[in-house]
Amino acid sequence: MKPEVAQKFDNYPDGIKPKMLALRQMIIDVAQQVDNGRQPEESLKWGEPSYKSKKGSPVRIDWKTKAPEQYAVYFNCSTSLVGTFRIIYEDTFEFEGNRAIILKLDQPVPEKALRHCLELALNYHNIKHLPMLGA
Repeated sequence: MKPEVAQKFDNYPDGIKPKMLALRQMIIDVAQQVDNGRQPEESLKWGEPSYKSKKGSPVRIDWKTKAPEQYAVYFNCSTSLVGTFRIIYEDTFEFEGNRAIILKLDQPVPEKALRHCLELALNYHNIKHLPMLGA
């Protein structure tokens, strides 16, 4: 983990940090699955941990003090990703506009559904031409 990314994780409150690290690991696992075992590029974008595979659209994650009960997975708002997720997972996730999946700190993460969304995002350039991203 790059020092600036590590510092970001270290600055999360104690109750948040494990959830953010678990989310990070899920993204890395899915990215490696999608990209033949390659690590995603990890950096900070707009002060948020960001992950990009060679085949995909960047995925960012963060927890913010202005909404302390939740954390989010952010996607490029100019893609069809969140619109597709809304159709497939309208009863599973809460969304923020066309840019994010909102996760509640007091609720379990729907891992199978989130992994599917991450897979679509991290493979986006290969599937963006398919109806419903091939989902």
